[in-house]
Amino acid sequence: MPLVRLQKYLSAAGVCSRRKGEELIVAGKVAVNGEVIVELGTKIDPDQDRVEVDGKAIKPSNTLVYIALNKPKDYVTSCSHPGQKVVVDLVDISERIYPVGRLDKDSTGLLLLTNDGRIHHRLSHPSFDHEKEYDVTVARPIPDGALKKMSDGLPLMGTKTRPARITRISPRRFRMVLQEGKNRQIRRMVRKVGNEVTRLQRKRFASIKLGNLPPGKWRYLKESEKKSLLS
Repeated sequence: MPLVRLQKYLSAAGVCSRRKGEELIVAGKVAVNGEVIVELGTKIDPDQDRVEVDGKAIKPSNTLVYIALNKPKDYVTSCSHPGQKVVVDLVDISERIYPVGRLDKDSTGLLLLTNDGRIHHRLSHPSFDHEKEYDVTVARPIPDGALKKMSDGLPLMGTKTRPARITRISPRRFRMVLQEGKNRQIRRMVRKVGNEVTRLQRKRFASIKLGNLPPGKWRYLKESEKKSLLS
């Protein structure tokens, strides 16, 4: 079998995303044939080499899993975070899965989880322009001018945010559609126009909708939903 990069192997095995895999390698948590590996360029033979993460043997799953979760507040979007509740604890299945993208600890709503590295890359990379739709409530009534500034794009974290679609729902609530996902982006944008987010819920990721899924509950994606992500 052709050699593959170690972080790609970890992603295919459903341990974590490739980026998180790189962090695990650099942190000295990954061993190949009993030897701790810290070089990111390391390649392995999946048929011959034994890979361990924190002393546990890793094998890719033959079953690809695609899950929609309604993330509750106070859960961290991670596979492991000592001392914190993590989203994967809410999904009781045998396969190793990891979240696609992030929702901060205080935010709720739709989160996708999978062990398919291809889908993770397609949905996480900004070049694919996948939309993410949010329901936002703020502390004080927000003027139309502030909504327009956010929809046009704001200077943020050394760059300018991409244009967004914003629809007002009430004086303190609006719907926002983004094609990017910088760290705590909506909260930072709202703060930039002089307000504060009090509630943030993701309603849609690409073509997948949250619907009536209760907080803390999950479901497998329908065949039609999987096809829309894979196409």
